[in-house]
Amino acid sequence: MLPEPQQAEGFEKNFTPRGKPRRQEDLRLVHRDRELDAARRVSEALFQHLTPDDVAIRAVEIALEAVDAESGSILLADPLTERLIFRHSIGDSRVKVGTAIPWDRGIAGEVFHTGVPIVIRDAHADPRHYASIDEMLGHVTRDMIALPLKRWEGDPIGVFEVLNKRGGRLDDDDLAILTIVSAITAASIEQARLFQDAKLAEVARIVGDIGHDIKNLLMPLVCGAGLLEGEIKDLVANSADPSSATAKDTFQLCAEVIHMVRASSRRIQDHVAEIADCVKGLSSQPDFAPCRMADIVRSVYDTLRWQAQEQGVTLCSERLEGLPTIIADERRLFSAVYNLVNNAIPEMPAGGTVTVRGKADPPAGWILLDVADTGGGMPNEVKESLFSVRVVSRKPGGTGLGTKIVKDVIDVHHGRISVESVLGKGTTFHIQLPIVQP
Repeated sequence: MLPEPQQAEGFEKNFTPRGKPRRQEDLRLVHRDRELDAARRVSEALFQHLTPDDVAIRAVEIALEAVDAESGSILLADPLTERLIFRHSIGDSRVKVGTAIPWDRGIAGEVFHTGVPIVIRDAHADPRHYASIDEMLGHVTRDMIALPLKRWEGDPIGVFEVLNKRGGRLDDDDLAILTIVSAITAASIEQARLFQDAKLAEVARIVGDIGHDIKNLLMPLVCGAGLLEGEIKDLVANSADPSSATAKDTFQLCAEVIHMVRASSRRIQDHVAEIADCVKGLSSQPDFAPCRMADIVRSVYDTLRWQAQEQGVTLCSERLEGLPTIIADERRLFSAVYNLVNNAIPEMPAGGTVTVRGKADPPAGWILLDVADTGGGMPNEVKESLFSVRVVSRKPGGTGLGTKIVKDVIDVHHGRISVESVLGKGTTFHIQLPIVQP
């Protein structure tokens, strides 16, 4: 038996003053350091990145580094479609941005609705695992942690997922670290959104002022068009042979130009209002009434006909006359179709075509529209950013608001929109609109 002093020395060497093994205390200290480091790095990201997307991407990167995992994703909830949509995904197995899953299915769905995180050590042995994502990617999910993306208090706005720890399996210690990262990330995204909202509110105010000025500037143009119309009528009536083919053609052409000036003036004012709605959120209620897509597309083509002719682009329509009358906001649908066609015309060489095709699906209660062009297509980074706050414009000086306006219009009609594009072959937008509003 060792002398008493040596017993005391051994006791101090192998145990902490609270009686716990030194090894366990060291592990706790290491774990605490990892938590603090993750919190520090996410907090720093808050001050380095001001957009919600930048904050979210950096948070996923930090989470993967902190727990040494292969992949991570942020899914945000879309209440309109009741889906969880992959907004950001990085790592070895990236999920395509925009991929959506029902928000009441899978592990992510359970976490979103319960607000309780889940640690899965064997994903394929868990019946809640949404295996279709693995099948789509050709990837195997071994283990994962799914957390509700929310502040310390409040309802989730989405789900934070981390997959496949490189050494071992994800566990409760990793969950503790990711909980900190997730909470700070949610708060950071909210703060970034508030910052953006403040900027957009100022932009909306300025746009409102610009809209008022544009209306004042257009008034002389509209009045002048009316005076010109009266003068032309008098001129034709007093001409030597007002019934001649030349006089009739001249009068018809002038009448079309005057009609275009009047219609375009009104559309310009409407478009400024749409831009204001886009940057500050839909501010005016939709005016739902019976309308026909054939008439809307015809109005768009009448407005853009001269521009298309100058570009050498042909505007076509197919199977629109047979579509049923739908309940919709005609002004907003005009704006959506106008933006898609107007964006397509400058992207095509002479000889190109823009075609709007229609199809009805009465049993499902939808009409289906395709807006297709024969232009050069778009790269993936542009296509994946469409209809989002980070939309990218390829036009010099372009804002990208056009496609955002389209998405807002389709959403307010409880419709759906998607896009297909192949470089060198063209782009097609697929639109579904309900025949009767729910």
